[in-house]
Order: sequence, then structure tokens, then C-alpha cells
Amino acid sequence: MEQFFLYGEKEIAYLKSKDKRLGEVIDKVGMVKRQVIPDLFTALVHSIVGQQISTKAHNTIWLKMVDAFGEITPEKILRLSTEELQSFDITFKKVKYIRAAAHKIASGEFDIKALRKMDDSEVCTKLSELDGIGVWTAEMLMLHSMQRPDILSFGDLAVQRGLRMLYHHRKITRPMFEKYRRRYSPYGSVACIYLWAVSAGAVEGLKDYLPKQKSNGRKGKNTGNTQP
Repeated sequence: MEQFFLYGEKEIAYLKSKDKRLGEVIDKVGMVKRQVIPDLFTALVHSIVGQQISTKAHNTIWLKMVDAFGEITPEKILRLSTEELQSFDITFKKVKYIRAAAHKIASGEFDIKALRKMDDSEVCTKLSELDGIGVWTAEMLMLHSMQRPDILSFGDLAVQRGLRMLYHHRKITRPMFEKYRRRYSPYGSVACIYLWAVSAGAVEGLKDYLPKQKSNGRKGKNTGNTQP
């Protein structure tokens, strides 16, 4: 059964009292059903798969994996070869990270359940012991699995885009981001969910104020995801 990030009137009332523009977005969008993955290992694999790819590509790969695995466990991951895992359209590097994490967790070298007793900064530090896991991946795990209340990711491109669109900024600097993070705290996760909605076009009339880059013949994409 699908589960969603839990929030309600307390968080909404607080954010609306702190930020008029965000409050207007909340009123227009309504309650957002942001799916969460309660199992920590499954959520970790989900976050690794989502590194540096579009939300659409991420969802497509994930549905294939869920259909094939059912429950995603370290033991099931380790039964498959690197080539078999790559057949889900996962890069070699990500397969390497997933298999390494599965091995450490299955062997008991890494106690993933202990993360639940740690504060946010400790979770980031502990997860960085795993290959390919950085701040963004740890933040996504804390929001999408542990349902930590105050996660707002500077490294998430969709969050930055949502901030630019909502507040008409051309660029989100770190000091500027910290100003918003403090304003939204202690309910940064709910603010993050609404910024993702803004970035995805949930509010008509909002545009991205990022200056257009001069074309050099190469095309890039804003994925909404970022470095691990």
C-alpha cells in the first residue's frame, strides 16, 4: 500500500504565517501526496537510482525494479550480477554503489537501522561512509523514507528552480538559500514538497528567472536531481 509524507494544518499554518508567497502556493496547490518508502534500504537504492537523472527516467527505472524484485533487499540485489542490474538502465557506477551498500548492510558492517536514532547531520555523516553517497542522497533518504520534518536541499536543482520561480531570483546563492531555510524551519520538508510542485509547473503563471545560456551547440537538461 502506498504511503505518503505526513503533514497537516500545523505545518501549513506555520509556513503560511512565515511566507505569504509560499502560503499562496499552498492555497492553490492544496495537499500534496508525496510518496515515501518506509524501508531504509529500498529508499537508499531509490535515491541512488535517482542521482543525476530526470524524474521521469527515475520513475520508469524504479517501476521496472519493483516489478522484477517485489521487495528490494540487500540479498536480492547481491544475487544479481552487475550486468543483470545494468539491464534496468542503471549506470555501471550506480550499480557499483548499490552492490557495495547491499554487501555492507547484508554483512552487518553497516547498520542501516541505526540511522533512525541519529540526528540529521549524523545521518549525513554516517551515510557518507558508503560509496557514492553524499549530502543530496542522504537528504532524499531522510525526507522520502524517514520523514524528517526539516529537510530542504540546496543541492536539489528542482528546489533551486522552485525558489527562483516563486521569488523571482535569477540565481540562488548559498546565503540566499540559508535565509529561506531558516524561514521555513522547522518544517523545511513541507516547504520542499511545495517547491518541487512549483518547479514542476503546478502553479500557472510562474516562470523560471534563470538567465538563458548562450548556445554552444550542446544541449543539457535540468533534471531536478543533482550530485550524490
